[in-house]
Amino acid sequence: MSRKNLKQLFHMNLAEYKAEYNRRFNSDDTIHLPIYIGENQAFICQTPEIYKMIVNIERLDKAISQIELPKAAEEQYVNKCLVDEIILTNNIEGVHSTRKEIGDILQDLSKKSRKNRFVGLVAKYKKLVQREKLNFNSCEDIRSLYDDIFYEEIKENDPENLPDGKIFRKSAVEVHSASQKVIHKGLYPESKIIDAFEKSIEILNDETIDFLIRTAVFHYLFGYIHPFYDGNGRTSRFISSYLLSQNLNPLIAFRLSYTIKENIKKYYDAFDVCNNPLNKGELTPFVEMFTGIVESSMEQLLNSLEEKKKKLDYYDEFISTLYKCDKNLTRLYYVLVQAALFTNIGISRDELISHMECSGNTLKKMLDSIPQELLLVNQRKNKKFYLLNLDEVNKRIEKSFNENSHLDITPIK
Repeated sequence: MSRKNLKQLFHMNLAEYKAEYNRRFNSDDTIHLPIYIGENQAFICQTPEIYKMIVNIERLDKAISQIELPKAAEEQYVNKCLVDEIILTNNIEGVHSTRKEIGDILQDLSKKSRKNRFVGLVAKYKKLVQREKLNFNSCEDIRSLYDDIFYEEIKENDPENLPDGKIFRKSAVEVHSASQKVIHKGLYPESKIIDAFEKSIEILNDETIDFLIRTAVFHYLFGYIHPFYDGNGRTSRFISSYLLSQNLNPLIAFRLSYTIKENIKKYYDAFDVCNNPLNKGELTPFVEMFTGIVESSMEQLLNSLEEKKKKLDYYDEFISTLYKCDKNLTRLYYVLVQAALFTNIGISRDELISHMECSGNTLKKMLDSIPQELLLVNQRKNKKFYLLNLDEVNKRIEKSFNENSHLDITPIK
């Protein structure tokens, strides 16, 4: 039987509701937080469900870290997941972006162009790959992060929604449902926002609380406080991604929005339950939901990596067995297989030269030697991206298997 939230108990039995609130709030395992949700002090019950998920997340993290990928595959997969994460965090807020748009920015970040509206967001997520340390010790730190990510985007597209207070916003703000019903009002005036954020940062940095619980609580409080007119959801998801990347395998930073999108109703329902005065400040439902999303993200990541690693090893075996070519060409095939498995678009000429440690002319000769039907070429701006056509490779494997039954290789399913 699932644990009911206090709001549900209120509508079932008022006496039981009051007794259960007192039991939960006064339990030895309860974490009392220095912040109020409405008129009630916030608290979290450390339930067996939360504990089991935290233990499983630690197990999954260890399993993910034990999967070894070639350098090219790892870099390509990180960039693929990064692009997907940015598209989905935008999509959750109804902001449209495309893989091409985000990919182009990622390719040109070194030029420091600020013309595209998502440059700040892409640049900050890219810093997660580089394991850049961020500080969240003050309200000013949060505002600085927000400006780095969104200031130029909002200035260009919706300047009226730029922060206009001392640090955050100075006017009231409402959150509406799809039917335009008011479902939440952010804290107001700005003095309340600043006070609540200082307490939220105190919670975030309290190392006596498990980091997953702290991350979940801070994610909720960011949405509850709603310090900005626009960009609150994307900022809080970025912060959560950063915190996860610092404590777990960095790839998890680029899976959060994907899993939230898959569980979007649960995500918003958890906000609604914890915002409701009848829930009396208990944040356990949100912590359970958020921890479950992290657990699911890691399970999906582990399954994806295991599957891709299995396919990579399989194609490597085929290349070594059936393509009696020189060492460099075999290596090129292997890198192009990685591009097919771990990217959306392929690997660029410059990246190929770097991985192959050869000249541009030598690379061209090797690419020209690959049968045309096996090599896919994608064009983006002035760059070409290369990958192996795995559908065609699979046909050749099946044909070779049928003609050479002695081969110790079975067509992949």
